[in-house]
Amino acid sequence: MDPKKRILGKKILIVDDEKDILDTLIDLLELGKIDAASSFEEAKEFLEKYDYDIAILDLMGVQGYKLLEIANKKEIPSLILTAHGLTPENLKKSAEEGAAYFVPKEEMGNIVTYVADVLEAKEKNKNPWQRWFDRLSGVFDVIFTGPDWRDREKEFWDKRTRDY
Repeated sequence: MDPKKRILGKKILIVDDEKDILDTLIDLLELGKIDAASSFEEAKEFLEKYDYDIAILDLMGVQGYKLLEIANKKEIPSLILTAHGLTPENLKKSAEEGAAYFVPKEEMGNIVTYVADVLEAKEKNKNPWQRWFDRLSGVFDVIFTGPDWRDREKEFWDKRTRDY
């Protein structure tokens, strides 16, 4: 299915402390019904008050892991979008703590595709990390200067990218 059709009318929470990032994401995801928050407190209030089809969470500026925990309790799939948190450790921690996707901000132009991947995985009860690995593992090979990040945690990533 066309990624744009998959996000059409979906309720999306976007959280980032940088206004230009929020504005860009709002423009890119305009087919969805969007709430945007620029702080932990504002995002927490949205998460506690409303249901969402997906949450896009900044990692560093808004206490992303705490927001991820809240979203998980409400069974809202979350996509982590980060610039400063791009480390193998944060990637693994995000997966362990229940994120459905982990995306570098430099890939923001493809956010519609990544959001559609997460929504499709949820609809079909599939593992979103399989598609993530297909789409982004090569990007992370470049960011992390080689595939060692996978090799060091081979068992973890092999298990994480298997289907349910």
